[in-house]
Amino acid sequence: QLRRRLESELEDIRGGGTWKSERVIASRQGPHLRLAGGGAGACGEEGSRSLPPLPCRCFSLSVPAGIINFCANNYLGLSSHPEVIRAAVEALEKFGAGLSSVRFICGTQSIHKDLEEKIARFHQREDAILYASCFDANAGIFEALLTPEDAVLSDELNHASIIDGIRLCKANKYRYKHMDMQDLEAKLKEAQKHRLRLVATDGAFSMDGDIAPLREICQLAQKYDALVFIDECHATGFLGPNGRGTDELLGVMDKVTIINSTLGKALGGAAGGYTTGPKPLIDLLRQRSRPYLFSNSLPPAVVGCAAKALDLLMESNAIAQSMAAKTQRFRSKMTAAGFTISGKDHPICPVMLGDARLASVMAEDMLNRGIYVIGFSYPVVPKGQARIRVQISAVHSDEDIDRCVEAFTEVGRKHGALA
Repeated sequence: QLRRRLESELEDIRGGGTWKSERVIASRQGPHLRLAGGGAGACGEEGSRSLPPLPCRCFSLSVPAGIINFCANNYLGLSSHPEVIRAAVEALEKFGAGLSSVRFICGTQSIHKDLEEKIARFHQREDAILYASCFDANAGIFEALLTPEDAVLSDELNHASIIDGIRLCKANKYRYKHMDMQDLEAKLKEAQKHRLRLVATDGAFSMDGDIAPLREICQLAQKYDALVFIDECHATGFLGPNGRGTDELLGVMDKVTIINSTLGKALGGAAGGYTTGPKPLIDLLRQRSRPYLFSNSLPPAVVGCAAKALDLLMESNAIAQSMAAKTQRFRSKMTAAGFTISGKDHPICPVMLGDARLASVMAEDMLNRGIYVIGFSYPVVPKGQARIRVQISAVHSDEDIDRCVEAFTEVGRKHGALA
């Protein structure tokens, strides 16, 4: 009976055109990929283009034509940076494969404390705490911080991990319309009866590529005596003059109380997440945050990767600053071709199509032309808002971007997405 029910549910997913296939990559992460089994357009070698100058030995490999990857969160190209890889190998050799323990038993090494200090310094905060992922960081903070006397006000399009984390806490819950400051103010007025008020928002929203109006959020928080929490997974490392995130970009670093972010995207792309903010909060999380207390410590190789990525960013902002021109090139060329691109000035560039099946079919046709992109549809995005999400990396060349636009134009005309 269970098997029949599950097979029926799976068939409904296939029939709705929202089935998610996993393409198997047989190379390292980078702007060019080799797919297992020699899939369409697969190339024989993997590699990365040159990054802007840095005070270290950067990489510049000759890459054959093949699959061009436009759907990774590898915003800075650091997943295959030789200095980052070397740091992982050194940490692996010195500190081992893993700790086989949680932090407070026998799972804390000197590199964990060093990385936490480095994260706090990067964000200009008092302290930081590491997690296995930012999903865990979001699952652990609200329950530890908020009580039934408190209130949390959440943007309706916040990441699923924020939503799940808020569900775990016993605070009074308010949901405001996406980036709607009038609705947020109304909810803040309503929440004045509670002891503590926490506004929670993504800094940059991963599905739409739009950036939270943090100046206005912080002004309202100050007016109504609330705290501000931001999830910076799609901002840390490349938004703002020094890549510190949306709070730096919008000039409110001193007004945001808590930042959660990831080591698994721009900062090396392996795994791991963190919370950074006031030291008493971090101390409390070490005592009460369940994902921290009951999850094994981050593997040394992952810690080594992230620490080196932060070193590179704090030594030079060249990589972070290289994103803007490439993002603008793609957005302007796609708009000129007749596509609607959601968001603004963010390397997440959602090509809005509306129909789930159209997004899926177009993504497959793009792969046949050597462009690796993925269609997103319900339940990842709301019904009727299916899109192909393109993500620009610092290691994409202008030729890579132009080839992607040309393929989109061909495929869009073929399937009626363009006139």
